[in-house]
Amino acid sequence: MWKRKKKTAKPRPALPLELCDLCGQVFPEQEAVICHVADSSAAGPGHDRSDGLRRLTACSEAHLGTLRERYLKRPYVEEELWAAKIDRVLTHGPSALPLEQLACRTGLHAPEIRRAVAWHNDHRPPLPS
Repeated sequence: MWKRKKKTAKPRPALPLELCDLCGQVFPEQEAVICHVADSSAAGPGHDRSDGLRRLTACSEAHLGTLRERYLKRPYVEEELWAAKIDRVLTHGPSALPLEQLACRTGLHAPEIRRAVAWHNDHRPPLPS
């Protein structure tokens, strides 16, 4: 005798999900409310074109408005952005570079690099004692 094969349910494709930056709620990607705001701490691992811009994702217009207000109150500090660019280069390559090579890889000039290093040294968290 022949046995019937069990009918198995076809696996459903996973829906792309998003996470609200304010409340942490998970929701379908197509329901996301998104905008970009100026943020000098934002320097991603990729290209320079989005440096200084942070993508905000929210579950509602109200939550997006709250997030946007927070970033509008935050000062935009060029030295912070430059320090983030330097950190990106040193994290994804040699951990030490001569000033000329660092300038070449970050697109910054020597005075900007010096100001970024000074800013970083003034704002880094204290070492645990």
